[in-house]
Amino acid sequence: MVKRVITGAHYGLKDWLVQRVTAIYMALFTLVFAVGFLFCPLKLDGYEGWSKLFSSGCVKFFSFLFILSLCYHAWIGMRDIWMDYVKPAGVRLALHLVTLFLLIGYAGWAVRILWGLSA
Repeated sequence: MVKRVITGAHYGLKDWLVQRVTAIYMALFTLVFAVGFLFCPLKLDGYEGWSKLFSSGCVKFFSFLFILSLCYHAWIGMRDIWMDYVKPAGVRLALHLVTLFLLIGYAGWAVRILWGLSA
């Protein structure tokens, strides 16, 4: 009888593709944002300028999509690192949970910053 150790890993084409697509989106967003920053007619030297830039719903949406892409990209990478290098299942599960909760917290924090939600 084969004793199967359940580890929660699901390596494959889907994760590889998602990581590549999120990397492409983040690179394009960074490039567009950098070019936009260089040629922006707004004066971005203080809070008022940055606030005006991020008052657009479009900028908020694409910025949040960037944050979600970053979190998912990081989740896949960190999950693979924990799966490859941490052998004790309990420690690996704990690291997965800490990573997951941190990334969810960062995404929530981004929502609060982008949409100006108060505590």
